[in-house]
Amino acid sequence: MRLLLLLAAALLVALYARSSARRPEPNLSFRSAQQRFPRVRTAYDIHQAPTHALLRQHSLAAERLELFLRAFKVGRRLEVWGRNHDEGQFVLLRTFRLAGTSGSLGPKRQAGDGQVPEGFYTINRFNPASKYHLSLGLDYPNAADTYRSGSLDPGQDIFIHGSDVTVGCLPITDAGIRELYVLAVEARAAGQAAIPVHIFPFELTADNLARRMNSPHLPFWQQLAPGYQYFEDCHQLPAMTVTAAGRYALL
Repeated sequence: MRLLLLLAAALLVALYARSSARRPEPNLSFRSAQQRFPRVRTAYDIHQAPTHALLRQHSLAAERLELFLRAFKVGRRLEVWGRNHDEGQFVLLRTFRLAGTSGSLGPKRQAGDGQVPEGFYTINRFNPASKYHLSLGLDYPNAADTYRSGSLDPGQDIFIHGSDVTVGCLPITDAGIRELYVLAVEARAAGQAAIPVHIFPFELTADNLARRMNSPHLPFWQQLAPGYQYFEDCHQLPAMTVTAAGRYALL
């Protein structure tokens, strides 16, 4: 009997730990700290009520919000997807037009090349006093970028930001970044420590890749394609890794 009780207690502890691991702790102090900045307060004054209405429209709760961003160079758009944390499929919430572009199709290789990166990233910092109104920083360069750059400096400081000018970043106008910033702060306050951002040259379908068979970037795009297709098929985030050879691979 004692052994059964011990096993039952261990099972309850394991289930509790599993449940706790699935639900990140909210970080309401993050929201408060961000709202000390005038531009963030203005963004909340304008967008807090519409943002909560948008979430309710899709049966999402701000206190459980999880975001995913996906950008395409061809078509110049940034998609914002959301779901309740660790629950079901992502749904499309908003699409912002990229207000400016630089460089061409293909990954970023070095500082100063003007290229917008392509690959799998996360938002890892919030800048409430950006030169471009508000901005959300990406964790560029990642391991794949560093490997690809070789001895070159891969550069840094790639942001989603306001305005309509860019040298390698993703501008969505001041009005656009205010709305997105509120969504991102809400997700961070709900416990999402890192917001995934996937940047693609275009929709990586078999037909689109076939049209670009002669591009020197085709082998790289073929690395990205499984991650693109996984999300297209199930609206769940793919688990991507970078191999020792610096290649993206779907786990």
